[in-house]
Amino acid sequence: MNEQKVWHTFTTTVVKQQYIMKRKTDNFNKFFNKKRNSAIKEEFKQEKKAEKKARKEAIERHFEEKRKRLSDERRQTSDDRRQPTTENRRPTTDNQPLLPLNKYISHSGICSRRDAAELIKEGKVTVNGKPVTEPGTKVSANDLVKVNGKKISMTVNFVYILLNKPKDYITTAEDPQGRKTVLDLIRNATKERVFPVGRLDRNTSGVLLLTNDGDLAQKLAHPKHEIRKIYHATLDKPLIKADFDKIAQGLTLEDGPAHVDAIAYADNNDKAQIGLEIHSGKNRIVRRIFEHLGYDVRGLDRVMYAGLTKKNVQRGKWRMLSEKEIRILKYLNSSIK
Repeated sequence: MNEQKVWHTFTTTVVKQQYIMKRKTDNFNKFFNKKRNSAIKEEFKQEKKAEKKARKEAIERHFEEKRKRLSDERRQTSDDRRQPTTENRRPTTDNQPLLPLNKYISHSGICSRRDAAELIKEGKVTVNGKPVTEPGTKVSANDLVKVNGKKISMTVNFVYILLNKPKDYITTAEDPQGRKTVLDLIRNATKERVFPVGRLDRNTSGVLLLTNDGDLAQKLAHPKHEIRKIYHATLDKPLIKADFDKIAQGLTLEDGPAHVDAIAYADNNDKAQIGLEIHSGKNRIVRRIFEHLGYDVRGLDRVMYAGLTKKNVQRGKWRMLSEKEIRILKYLNSSIK
């Protein structure tokens, strides 16, 4: 009995101690697991952050490679377009750049690129003694280019002159009949060879641009850029309301429709004074509009061209364009496709 009682007491004591140790162990494990879970969460968070960073870097690399590939393709396409065709390919000498012949002529200050193309097609241009009829033929500064037998050279000094043209002057570089030209009025303005941009007939006065920048001249002359012009017309008699409305709505002339952007009486007390805004480049379009309705234009003055006005420039006088005006002209209506 005593032995059994001792054994029972010992067993009970051992069980109690085991229970107490288990409680302590459970408490410790609880504390340990909590700490371990926190560490696991932090580790998981860092892994997610690293994965996110890796994905971001992979995406950036992807788009960077794509941009580089597209840039290389564009550069290759541009090089292919600039590459001259077999029949027009000419070797470069002394690393001189090649230009289309019509552009070379326009940069010499003779005429616009479009007019240069016509001269070439008419067989009036030779390169190194041989006639050329293809405007896109490539030439360099070392080539000998002649127009109508006269040697020309490309200029890099662009000049932009605004002239308030008077009547009785024609807008050509030369006149076989010996009449006065607008170049006579700007003879002392520059040593560069310049040409008029656009045309004003002999009896029309007002704003006229002269330059040797063939690219700008071509842009201003091209119908797609819709260059605005404002004219002041003086008629032989008052413009009646019915004809005023006909002009505003648009007329049909012998060469097709004629539209004005705006029309107004310049003087409410004199209905023969008319202001018109127009972007058409057709020859003598303003005069023909009024003549179509039975009016004679006694006086015609262009008061604005491509945003340029004759303010502070007396009739027959000129001035150089400012840098700001040149910059505006070059980007004028550039968004039009």
